[in-house]
Amino acid sequence: MHGPPVSRPPRPGTGTLYFSAIMKDADMGSQARSESIPGPNYVYWGGRSLYVNLTSRCSSACVFCLREWTWNVYGYDLRLAPAQEPTAEDVITALEYAFLDGMPDEVVFTGLGEPTLRLDEILALLDWLRTRRLRTRLDTNGQAGLLHPGRDVAGELAAAGLGAASVSLNASDPVTYDRVCRPLFAHAFRAVTRFIRAAVQAGIEVTATVVAVPQVDVEAARALAAELGAAFRVRPLITVDAGASVRGGSDR
Repeated sequence: MHGPPVSRPPRPGTGTLYFSAIMKDADMGSQARSESIPGPNYVYWGGRSLYVNLTSRCSSACVFCLREWTWNVYGYDLRLAPAQEPTAEDVITALEYAFLDGMPDEVVFTGLGEPTLRLDEILALLDWLRTRRLRTRLDTNGQAGLLHPGRDVAGELAAAGLGAASVSLNASDPVTYDRVCRPLFAHAFRAVTRFIRAAVQAGIEVTATVVAVPQVDVEAARALAAELGAAFRVRPLITVDAGASVRGGSDR
């Protein structure tokens, strides 16, 4: 926990308010709306984890994505215009300020865009974080092989020290995947399964996830994840409720 909201001098890429366990475990209704931290936010707390927000761009337009109706997660506005996307040095500065409030259990590359669009920044940050012996995780749509053709993305991430990856599998077949995730690329589902297998083989702790929507055969997706060598998790569908509050975080 990070205590009740307190005022602090502005810090690059971080909010000026920090939130108690109400922001972690309960709905983020009236408090989140009235105390939302304006962007740009490059890092943000969610419980004991510290999240890194590198971009708002994405190669999919998933029907269940939070950004369909809000950019507010854990009380932080995560919108980043392309010109606001941080450099690795910007994020390091924001992380150093955030560490003054305590060291996180893990640092997670996520946000409401696709982090691997900023692959080189992730690699630089992983190298910096490794010297601090912090657990790291990447939340990704798994399309990095299409975003960076010719590169061994999973191998590069593992070599840089990435500990875990949560990959949005989101279906058990290409037709359902295209319907639910609406990717920019053809053959995106194949790229996702290849990334999961490659990450597992590279020694990254991989969890394949699906969102509990009617279109998805959860048990078939579970079986596919096992075949690929990954753990499996079903994520609850987060929807608009009274006052457009958000329940939960941005984890894939």
